[in-house]
Amino acid sequence: MAEFAERGVTCIAISTDGEERTRAMADKIEAKSLRFGYDLPLSVAKDWGLYISTSRGKTSIGIEEPALFSEPGLFMVSPDQSLYYGSVQTMPFVRPHFSELVSALEFAIANNYPARGEYTGDV
Repeated sequence: MAEFAERGVTCIAISTDGEERTRAMADKIEAKSLRFGYDLPLSVAKDWGLYISTSRGKTSIGIEEPALFSEPGLFMVSPDQSLYYGSVQTMPFVRPHFSELVSALEFAIANNYPARGEYTGDV
């Protein structure tokens, strides 16, 4: 969190889970400086391109999955509210490494590197 803050990035974790389940995760990972949001509607998660999954019952660590939930995504939004970076996953494994993301952010800042994927015309 501190390394992102040093580069002008504010972080928040947002979940489609309710308050109780989200607070339990925050406590589990001992998140002292990370803000958490909860109750993100699944329709909004889908609008962000997140994949929606159905429950398989209990997870491998014994937690009951909700009937429907979003798979992980990581987004960096520019101060002008445009999407700068996005990563979505179909399952909760092999998430982006934050140390690599900080290095990429350093490069982007130092080189005034623009967001990509901005073309919206016909192909």
